[in-house]
Amino acid sequence: MAVRPVLRMGDPVLLQVAKPVEQFDTPELHALLQDMKDTMAALNGAGIAAPQIGVSLQVVIFGVDKNPRYPQAEAVPYTELINPILEPQTDAMEDGWEGCLSVPGMRGLVPRYTKLRYRGFDPQGRPIDRTVDGFHARVAQHEVDHLLGILYPMRIRDLRNFGFNEALFPGQQLVDE
Repeated sequence: MAVRPVLRMGDPVLLQVAKPVEQFDTPELHALLQDMKDTMAALNGAGIAAPQIGVSLQVVIFGVDKNPRYPQAEAVPYTELINPILEPQTDAMEDGWEGCLSVPGMRGLVPRYTKLRYRGFDPQGRPIDRTVDGFHARVAQHEVDHLLGILYPMRIRDLRNFGFNEALFPGQQLVDE
């Protein structure tokens, strides 16, 4: 389909709470998902949310196999998740460095739950229900935050742990999430 422009932090669409998808298995939904997949692949992303390409619907995709941007990350199965609900399965949180296609060139240390359950639907409207941990849990939380109008810098506890990639990680080649 198409690689779409990614909205950047400051765009009002990124601050909105996205609307639930009401109809599944439609040509419009499949076209949106294909555009999201093409955009994520073109930018070597770990995930992307519909609001990032200007569509305020509760749709996220994520997945990581071998990704040059996340060489130490464990694999995350490719997932198309619609109308998601997250439920932390522990109070334990872990700080981890995150980037975002909507906040290009920057990284921040973000606390996330270490284990969570996510539920929602696939594009055909079939239920998805998974309990995950580690990087998989982090990616799911990051993407679902976009549906709530939250960008990762809003979750950073100490802004000394937020900055440009080249200042925080001199000599490392990092790309945005």
